[in-house]
Amino acid sequence: MPSVLALAEALLCPVVTTFKGKGLISDHHALGCGVLGRSGTPIASWFMNEADLLVVLGASSSNHTGIDPKKPIVQIDRDPMALGQQHAVTVPVHGGIGPSAQRIRAALEERGAASEDHTEEIAERWRIWRAEKAVRLAEERGRGIASVAVFESLARVLPEDAILCVDVGNNTYSFGRYFEVKHQVVLMSGYLGSIGFALPAALGAWAATKEKETPWHGRRVISISGDGGLAQYLAELTTLVAHGMNVVHVVLNNGELGKISKEQRAAELDVWQTELCNPSFAAVATSCGALGIVVEQSADLDDALQRALAHDGPALVEVITDAGLV
Repeated sequence: MPSVLALAEALLCPVVTTFKGKGLISDHHALGCGVLGRSGTPIASWFMNEADLLVVLGASSSNHTGIDPKKPIVQIDRDPMALGQQHAVTVPVHGGIGPSAQRIRAALEERGAASEDHTEEIAERWRIWRAEKAVRLAEERGRGIASVAVFESLARVLPEDAILCVDVGNNTYSFGRYFEVKHQVVLMSGYLGSIGFALPAALGAWAATKEKETPWHGRRVISISGDGGLAQYLAELTTLVAHGMNVVHVVLNNGELGKISKEQRAAELDVWQTELCNPSFAAVATSCGALGIVVEQSADLDDALQRALAHDGPALVEVITDAGLV
């Protein structure tokens, strides 16, 4: 990634990532534009639509990504089977990402090639998007907290170097769209549909923070899921307690498998068997020996997350959310 970022900085061009690449460039970097695709930002979509050329480095370009195949595309990948896998590309390049980016940058410097500075336009697009997020923050239907409020709060409160383990479903789409990464590391299962991934991943990530010779050492671990995902591995709360794992889990509880409902509606089907009969997740956490907190008002989010982070041991923050405000 340093070589790719150096190339982007030489070109002063926008950098977007796939969903699986979220966090590889900070959303607070002058060239960072967030995630492209279904779980992405309008900033990333804007610059893809306006681009004269797309340089795709190591990206899988899944159906979720939404790269415009009508654009001229240079695709670079060390896996020859990935080149043109989703659609034809203008220039396929079989090679390592880092060395390829270095050679392109060196060639540009040798030729004295100039590029337009896009940093102010990127900043303006972020201002527009943040204004839109502020509008969405004001949306209330009396059915729970909007997802944007949850991820705006997480962005304010979480340590900048935290390890974030995210799950599958609408909660993760909202994470990709709304959470502005600073220098956090994001662990996800990608597009595998492995609901319940977040909490087990957090157990492994916490263990890695104990290894002193690794870049993970000493970092806080936070896992984020929907209620359907947490229910898959709810008993692992006792594992957290038994081993004193200092993990904070944030569960967006909307009483529904929201992504499945959305897919049923998209297929013009009746919504069928997606409602969930949930316990109080915070009460379950408390009964297991962890700290359990319930949040029903967006104004209480920051305080609840700060309490969970300050707690010595595992903590669970249960946020009652609106399934329709994702």
